[in-house]
This record gives sequence, C-alpha cells and structure tokens, in this order.
Amino acid sequence: MKDELFFRKLGKRIANARRAHGMTQQQLAEALGIAQQTLAHYEGGRSRVPASMLPTLADLLLFTFDELLGSPVASPRTRRSSMSVLQRQIAAIEQLPKPKQQFVSQMLDTVLAQARK
Repeated sequence: MKDELFFRKLGKRIANARRAHGMTQQQLAEALGIAQQTLAHYEGGRSRVPASMLPTLADLLLFTFDELLGSPVASPRTRRSSMSVLQRQIAAIEQLPKPKQQFVSQMLDTVLAQARK
C-alpha cells in the first residue's frame, strides 16, 4: 500500500511539473523515449516509474532528485523559478536524441528566416 501511494504521488508531481513547463504528455514521452500511454500510466500511478528514468525526469522537469521523490526542500531553487518558458523548452530539447534536436533546429531556422522577411 505504501508503494502504491508513493507512485501515485510521484505521478502527480510529474504531471504537475510537466504542465507547469507547458509540455504535453506526448512531448515529455518523446523526450523520455517512451510511449505517451506509458507516461499516462506513470502520471496516474497505475505503473511504476523505473528507477533508471528518475534522473532524466528530474533533469527534464528541472527538479532536484529530492524534489522529484517528494522530499521537502529547505530553500526554493531560483534556477527553476527564474527560467523563462523558452529556456525550459531549450532545456527539454537538449534532452532529445540528436536527430530530433536537428529536426527542431531546422524548424526554428525556417520560422526565424520567415520572420526576417
């Protein structure tokens, strides 16, 4: 029972942080290299997040490992609160596989070139 409660709370923290960063389940799932449905099960507490995925999740969601696991934090992290949406998106893009990073870069180049016209 205690484990079930832990994983439900963990899933809720993941979902709340994902939404706070303006990410969809699909975007976070792709960054993690998993199916969107799998992430939905993690967020709902129906499946257990693998321990090997926790460091990547913490990094993508700009959590300390302790924050992700639900430990109280003594002082707020200014890095997370002072980051703009664009900075958080860039941090998430940096976690994508190289081919996906290149795709996003090409899309940005196209948008920026059109904006200069």
